[in-house]
Amino acid sequence: MTSKNTDKIGNYRWTICALFFFATTINYLDRQVIGLLKPDLAKSFHWNETDYANIVFAFQCAYAIGLVIAGRIIDRIGTRLGYAASLIIWSLAAMAHALAKGTLGFGVARAALGLGESANFPAAIKSVTEWFPKRERALATGIFNSGANIGAVAAPLIVPWLAISYGWQMAFIVTGAIGFLWLIFWFIFYEVPEKQKRLSEAELGYILSDPISSDTSKVSWGKILSYRQTWAFILGKFFTDPVWWFYLFWLPSFLSNYGLSLKEFGWPLVVIYTSTTIGSVYGGYLSSSLIKKGWPDWKARSFTMLIFAILIIPVMFAQVSSLWVSISLISLAAASHQAWSANIYTTVSDMFPKKAIATVTGIGGMAGAIGGMGIAKLAGWLLDTFGQAKGYFILFIICGTAYIFAWLVFNLLAPKMKKVEF
Repeated sequence: MTSKNTDKIGNYRWTICALFFFATTINYLDRQVIGLLKPDLAKSFHWNETDYANIVFAFQCAYAIGLVIAGRIIDRIGTRLGYAASLIIWSLAAMAHALAKGTLGFGVARAALGLGESANFPAAIKSVTEWFPKRERALATGIFNSGANIGAVAAPLIVPWLAISYGWQMAFIVTGAIGFLWLIFWFIFYEVPEKQKRLSEAELGYILSDPISSDTSKVSWGKILSYRQTWAFILGKFFTDPVWWFYLFWLPSFLSNYGLSLKEFGWPLVVIYTSTTIGSVYGGYLSSSLIKKGWPDWKARSFTMLIFAILIIPVMFAQVSSLWVSISLISLAAASHQAWSANIYTTVSDMFPKKAIATVTGIGGMAGAIGGMGIAKLAGWLLDTFGQAKGYFILFIICGTAYIFAWLVFNLLAPKMKKVEF
C-alpha cells in the first residue's frame, strides 16, 4: 500500500498501538526492579540463590494463574475495562514491595504483581486483533512487544539511581506509580474501533477488511484445548518463555560475576535490551513484509521463527572471559527471542477467531509462566549446588537449544497453521 493511500485511510490505529507499547513498557519496568536490586537485597536480607528463586517462583506462579483467568475475563468484558483494572492492580503491587520486611513479604508482593501483570499480553493481543487487519498484526505486535525492551532498558538507568539516591524502597514506589499516568491517556484515547469517534470511516473499513465471522457464541476451555493449534502455541511458549524469564531475573546477578556493581551493570543491560527492541520490531516487520510479497501467512511466520531460532544458538557460549563478547552473544539471543515472540503471538490471531484470542493467549502465557517457574527453581538449585561457573554453563545451554526444539514441536502440531472453526 502506498504512503498516499495510507494517508487517506488514516493512522489512528497506531495511536492505539502506542498505548499498548507504553503499557508493556511499564509492565516490564515494574517487574525488572527486583532483578536489578537482587545483588544488594540479597546481602541486606541474607538471601541465597534458592531464596531468591522462591520469590521469583511466587511471581511466576501467580502470573500463570492470572493469565488463564485474565484471558477469559477480557474475552468477556472487553479490553478497555480489563486492561485498566489489571494496570491498577499491578501498579499498587509494585509499590507494595517497599513495605516488605523479608523473604515472605517480597514473595507476597511479587505474587500480587504477577496476578496484575498477567492481563497485559492477552489484552494487547486481543486489541491488536480488533484494531489491525491481519497483514499488519505482526508489525503492530512487534512494536508493542518492544515496550518490554524499552522497560528493560529504562530500568537499569532509573532503578540504581533511585536506590542509591533515595533507598531501595523508593525505587519500587516511583516505578509503580508511573502506571497511574498511563491510565489517564488510556481512558481518553481508547475504545473499540466501532465506537471510536476519532476514527475515520475509511480507516474503520480498512481495519475491518478481513472476513469477519458472525459466530459470537462462547467457547469452552475444553473445546479450545481439543485443537492441535492450541497445543502448538502452548508448547511453543512453554519451551521458550523460560529463557526470557531467566534473562530478566538473573542477568544482573550473572553480570556481577564480572565484578560489576549496582552502578556499573546498568549500561551493559541497556545494550542488551536496546538490541531486543530492534529484534522485536524487525521480527514483526519481516513476516509482515513476506506476507505482503505473497507468501502464505503460515509460511512467513514459520520461516521467520526458524531464522531467529538459529540465531539464538550461539548464546550457549555466553560464559566467556570477555564481558563484551558475552554481552554481544546475549544481545543477539535476546533480540532474536523478541523477534520469535512477536511472531508466535501473532500465530494466535492467524489460527483462531477473535472471540477466543485472549483466552488462547492467556493459556499459552500460563504455559510459559509455568516453564518460568521451572527455570527459577532449576536456576536456584544449579547455582547453589554446582556454583556460578557450572550452573550458568548449563543454563545457557538450555537457553541456546530451546527455540529449535520449540520450532520443531510447533510445526509438527500445526504444520500450516490452519484456521480453527468452532
